[in-house]
Amino acid sequence: MSGGSIPRLVIAAPSSGAGKTTVATGLMAAFAEAGLVVSPHKVGPDYIDPGYHSLATGRPGRNLDAYLCGPDRIAPLFLHGAAGADLALVEGVMGLFDGASGMGELSSTAHVAKLLRAPVVLVVDASSQSRSVAALVHGFASWDPEVRLAGVILNKVGSDRHEELLREAMDSSGVPVLGALRRDGRAGTPSRHLGLVPVAERRSDALESVAELAARVREGCDLEALLALARTVPELPDAPWDPAAELGPVRGVGVGPQRPTGQTLAPAEGAAAPEKPLIAVAGGAAFTFSYAEHAELLAAAGAEVAPFDPLRDEHLPPGTQGLVIGGGFPEMYAPDLSANAPLRAEVAALAASGAPVSAECAGLLYLSRSLDGKPMCGVLPAEARMTERLTLGYREAVALRDNALAAAGTRVRGHEFHRTVLEPGAGADPAWGLTHPERRVEGFVAGGVHASYLHVHWAAEPSLAGRLVASAARSTPARGAAR
Repeated sequence: MSGGSIPRLVIAAPSSGAGKTTVATGLMAAFAEAGLVVSPHKVGPDYIDPGYHSLATGRPGRNLDAYLCGPDRIAPLFLHGAAGADLALVEGVMGLFDGASGMGELSSTAHVAKLLRAPVVLVVDASSQSRSVAALVHGFASWDPEVRLAGVILNKVGSDRHEELLREAMDSSGVPVLGALRRDGRAGTPSRHLGLVPVAERRSDALESVAELAARVREGCDLEALLALARTVPELPDAPWDPAAELGPVRGVGVGPQRPTGQTLAPAEGAAAPEKPLIAVAGGAAFTFSYAEHAELLAAAGAEVAPFDPLRDEHLPPGTQGLVIGGGFPEMYAPDLSANAPLRAEVAALAASGAPVSAECAGLLYLSRSLDGKPMCGVLPAEARMTERLTLGYREAVALRDNALAAAGTRVRGHEFHRTVLEPGAGADPAWGLTHPERRVEGFVAGGVHASYLHVHWAAEPSLAGRLVASAARSTPARGAAR
């Protein structure tokens, strides 16, 4: 079987709340427990669901976002992530046809399904309907003839009699019922202000939840029929995304020799080969938001990638020359992050040395003076606090000046997703100038620091990883982080 013909299904729903994550995660776990190598994917920018997908399959959960990365990259990124898999399952986002606001189908589940030439299985919340389910499914099946709605899984079914009525109604729809799941709260996943609680915060309980979901799916779904459907896909003509090939020459940052990204400079005769610059990447329960492709791009650009946990580790990895702090929930761990004074001091020292530091959202808060009154790293002249207001949505932005992450004029698409505010929201040199849907400046650039609320998928702009690694290669490890 060639890479382009990987069996695949898209798990969608008429709306949010129908049970996509429950069903998709259960299917992933059930097929993995049956011995298949399952590749998990998520439509849209969400970081949390892929954590459950990874737990269910043992492979990185990967995002497919046509707004952040562009439609042309969806199939290549899919093929890269699904390499070597027996089956790929793609969980949708919101309702099947809901995309980026005001942009038609862009980034919707339907859009991604068409780009992947994948059949769609619709998860329907049947809790308050019987015969009407057929009308609902008929509408979704006929709305866009390019979307192949090939099956339905009935969720939240109340009883045997309820299931019988639903199946009778669906007999006339022309869309087969591939599963029926009873109402059951035992395998629920707890939520809070930004969605599900990440796996890293409840790993033991999450394992139990995923196992229960797998059992429910095995009992209620026709796994053989679903797998047979997944195997009906045509071959994708695209080549898999290759992080090394994506990295071209990157313009130098600051002064000093520039190592071409993705390559190793040949040493002068008799000289030792240069070491890879070490870039530390924050993780653990407080910093769970990261796209798998970011670490792959850093490694392809010539870096040694070293994960660390700011909740547990009192020191940066030895020899750190650059730092990436992604998103997450630092507001839930502000006291513990603050209590780790040795690490906060090392982060501040690294930033003061001019080493590149890329911080997104939670990382931005961690670099601030304080978060909800708790001292943070003090790298940025700003105070952060939790609010009730949700800031959510896609953004378009441009780099206003050269910095360690982006060359001036670099245009990106990103995503904001937070309930915190930072005062002030931008420094004297902002990280980005937002151009859509509103115009404002945002974030901080100071020395080697680039800090912003904006989440950006580096696969859409690999030069970001290349510049960061190039800058790290010229930096000196901060005191206390010697290799």
